[in-house]
Amino acid sequence: MTDPDQKQRMAQLEAKIDAAKQAQAPKPRVDEHYSQAQLAWRMVIELVAGLGIGFGIGYGLDVLFGTLPIFMVLFVMLGLAAGVKTMLRSAQEIQKKKLAEEAETRDEGA
Repeated sequence: MTDPDQKQRMAQLEAKIDAAKQAQAPKPRVDEHYSQAQLAWRMVIELVAGLGIGFGIGYGLDVLFGTLPIFMVLFVMLGLAAGVKTMLRSAQEIQKKKLAEEAETRDEGA
């Protein structure tokens, strides 16, 4: 029913399909590098989260005790300080990683 020429063409077609699949297969990621924008967004989110949590706690205490917005102001300031501290800790972590990568590339080059 099938002649040898048709079998040969089918084998060639299958080889082409396999080659096309391998060419379009996703390549594994060796290292995930964060762009500067991602790092900046991380720091902004940490700062805003500190402010938001401080605001929520302060507002809740003001509503609970029926006071002027003294607790809200106090906890917003504490939230700001916590957010800045977390942001600085993240910046130090990023700096340590960059310095370690630079030292590693210098060691490989030497």
